[in-house]
Amino acid sequence: MRYSRIAATGSYVPERVLTNFDLEKMIDTSDEWILTRTGISERRLSRDDEDTSDLAERASREAMEAMGIAPEDLDLIMVATITPTMPLPSTACFLQDKLQARRAAAFDIAAACSGFIYGLSIADSFIRTGTYHTILLVGSEALSKIVDWTDRNTCVLFGDGAGAVIIAPTEGESRIISTHLYSNGSYWDLLMQPGGGSRYPISPEIIEKNLHKIKMMSGNEVFKIATRAMEDAAISALKHNGLEPSDVDLLIAHQANHRIIRAVAQRLRLPEKNVFSNIAKCGNTSAASIPIALDEAVRSGRVKEGDLLLLAAFGAGLTWGSAVIRW
Repeated sequence: MRYSRIAATGSYVPERVLTNFDLEKMIDTSDEWILTRTGISERRLSRDDEDTSDLAERASREAMEAMGIAPEDLDLIMVATITPTMPLPSTACFLQDKLQARRAAAFDIAAACSGFIYGLSIADSFIRTGTYHTILLVGSEALSKIVDWTDRNTCVLFGDGAGAVIIAPTEGESRIISTHLYSNGSYWDLLMQPGGGSRYPISPEIIEKNLHKIKMMSGNEVFKIATRAMEDAAISALKHNGLEPSDVDLLIAHQANHRIIRAVAQRLRLPEKNVFSNIAKCGNTSAASIPIALDEAVRSGRVKEGDLLLLAAFGAGLTWGSAVIRW
C-alpha cells in the first residue's frame, strides 16, 4: 500500500519583532492584558518589501535542503494562505517562479488557519493515488499587511511567517495516518476580511471604512467555537484510528491562543511535555502556525522517529481539522 510521509520541514520568520510593550505605545493595551488572554509576548512582522511568496521561498528552500532535493524534483506546489501576494495569480505560482520549479503544478489553498491541515489532506490523497510523487506544501502568511492597527482586539494576535514540508511516498510505518476536515460556512461573519473581493471591491470608501482589514465580530464566540471544534476534531481523529490520548507523543495545535491549546490538552489529558507551543514568540500566523511549530519541534529534538503526532487547527470560514501522523 502506498502512503505518504512528511519527509522534511523548514520555516522562516521575519527579523522584525513587535513586542507587547511596543503595542502599548500604539493602542490602549498592556503586556499583562495581552499575555493573560492570549499567551503572546511578541510577534514577527515582514518588511514593507517582503510579501507572502518571499516568506514561503525562505521556508521552502530550508525544507528542500533538509531533504536534499532540487526544485526540479518537485511535482506539485501548494501554498495555504489568506494573505496572497496578489489576488491573481496564485502565490504558489509566484513561489514556483522564485524556486524555478518548472515541472511543478501550483495552486493556493484558502482555508484560513486550517489551511495547512487541508493541504496535508490534499497532498496525502495525491500521493496515495500516485498522481504526484514529491509535493511541497507551504503555509505562509503576511498578516501584518491586513491587520487594523487601531483595533486592539485583533492587532495583538497576528504575526508573519512561513512553514514548509516536503511530502513524499512511503511504504513504511512512518506516514500520515489520517486527516479529517470540517467546515461550517454559516459562521462566516465571525472572522473575515470584508473588502477586496467581488462583494466589496476595493474603493476609496472601502479603504476609509477599513473594510480591507481583518474583522473579528465576536472574540468570545470565536474562542468558544474554536475550543470545542479543535477538541472534537482531535478526539475524532484518535477514535477513527483506534488510538487513545495516551498514545500521543506530541500535540501540535494551531497557535491561536494559549488558553485554547491548554483546553484541548486538558480534554485529552495530555501533560505539558506532550504539547508543543511557540505562540509566545510568534503569535497567530494562521496557516503558517502548525508547519512553523512542526519545524521547530523537529529541529529541537522534540519529535523523534516513531513518535505519534496529533495536529489540530481551527480558522475563519469556519474551518477546522485534524491529522494523525507517525513520524
